[in-house]
This record gives sequence, structure tokens and C-alpha cells, in this order.
Amino acid sequence: MLSRETLGNWIESARIQRIILILILINALVLGLETSASLMARFGWILTRLDQVILAVFVLEISIKLYAQGPHFFRRAWNLFDFLVIAIALVPASGPLAVLRALRVLRVLRLLSVAPRLRFIVEALLAALPGIASIAALLLVLFYVSAVIATGLFGARFPEWFGSLGASMYTLFQVMTLESWSMGIARPVMEAYPYAWLFFLPFILLATYTMLNLFIAIIVNTMQTMHEAQQAAERERLEATMHQDAQQVELELRALREEIASLRRALGGGRESG
Repeated sequence: MLSRETLGNWIESARIQRIILILILINALVLGLETSASLMARFGWILTRLDQVILAVFVLEISIKLYAQGPHFFRRAWNLFDFLVIAIALVPASGPLAVLRALRVLRVLRLLSVAPRLRFIVEALLAALPGIASIAALLLVLFYVSAVIATGLFGARFPEWFGSLGASMYTLFQVMTLESWSMGIARPVMEAYPYAWLFFLPFILLATYTMLNLFIAIIVNTMQTMHEAQQAAERERLEATMHQDAQQVELELRALREEIASLRRALGGGRESG
């Protein structure tokens, strides 16, 4: 029987992970085809059986990982993510939990845990959350202050857009996204208030361009920091490996010298006796 370590190395090998990746892509295609009533009427049993087979493979993969890693399985966030996704897919199709069957499509999200580059991006986004939260808080303050100003300036003439604090914040959110902000909101307001552009232009520059670039800068900086950390860890691993190899070579050379010296002594003693 294979040992746990052997099974763990096998299931985590690049070849097996490529197979899992292909199965995830096939499963994503199957789930999409199942939304077509005409295709289900003709090939429904094939698609259902294929979905069941792929799910069985995923369950087998998770089971092998659980056996190979033991309690350590639940210490890795990506393992927990995969376990939760597969557990949701196993929910019965009938009963009060039947609504969770619609979440089967979450199996496609396993691409994030199998594909290394996608996993790196997700980890970078999670690592950037504290910085993103700070920018989001700053953006919320900007929205609040701007909404109070807009309600006081434009609320009387445009109550549907700026009649209350909530309406103003929603309108300013539309302006920030640049969705029909000029012809739909700014120009009608400027017909009643010609100097309204003094409010809208600085708001767009701050909320849209400055804040968006800050979000991007934080994410890019986090990804670069993580990449540098990975490179440093890889260099340390290579240096440690090279150091171990050098020590091994040194030990082998020392043993070889001792063996040669012993042979010389043996040959020298033989000549003297002869």
C-alpha cells in the first residue's frame, strides 16, 4: 500500500493537477450546456452522467488529499476552499437544501486553486485588502462630503437626483462611473446652475481618476512585493540546496582522500615488507 507521503506527492504532481484543470474546464462547459433546454432534451442524460463522473473524480481527489495530509489538510486555505466547493456540489437535489444545487457552478472557481497564476492573483488581492479598505474609507468620506454639498446646492431644483443624502450619494456614484454623467446629469444641472461644473469636475478627478489609480497602485505594489518575496524564498532554497550539495561533495572528497591515503599506506607497508 502506498504511503501517505507518496500519495500526497502524486496527487499534487504537475501531471495530476493538469488533469484536474482540464476536468474543471470540461465541467464548466457541461454546466453551461445544461442551461439550454433544447440540449438537455437531446443530450441531458449524457451531460448529467458526465457531470457525475467529474464530480466523483473531484471527490476522490479531495479524499486522497485528506488521507495524505491528515489534519494538516484544513490548515491550508485553498484546501478548505476546494472542500467547501465540492461539499456544496454534493447537496441533495431535493429537499430544503435543493436551492444550493444552483451553486454547483462554484466548481468552476476551483480554477483559482489549481492554476498557480490565478492563485497568485487572488492571494495578492487578499493581501491588498487592508490597503484597499483604507482607500475605500477615504472614498466614503469623499462621497459623504460631496453628497452633503450637492444636496445643499442642487436638491431644491433636482430632488430626484439630489433631494436627499442617499439620492445624492447614488447620483454621485453614477457620476463616478462616468455612466451618462455629462448629458444625463451634469449638463441638465448646469442649465439651472451654470457654475455647477466647479463641483462636478473636481469630484470626477478625485473620485474616478485619483482613487481608481490608488486602488491599482496598491494591488500592483502588493503583487510586486509578493513576487519579490517568492523570488527571495526561491533564492534561499537554492542557496540552501547548493550549500547541502557542497557539504556532501566535501564529505565525499574527504572520504575519498582518506581511502586513497589508506591505500597508499597499505602499498607502502607492502613494499617495505618485500
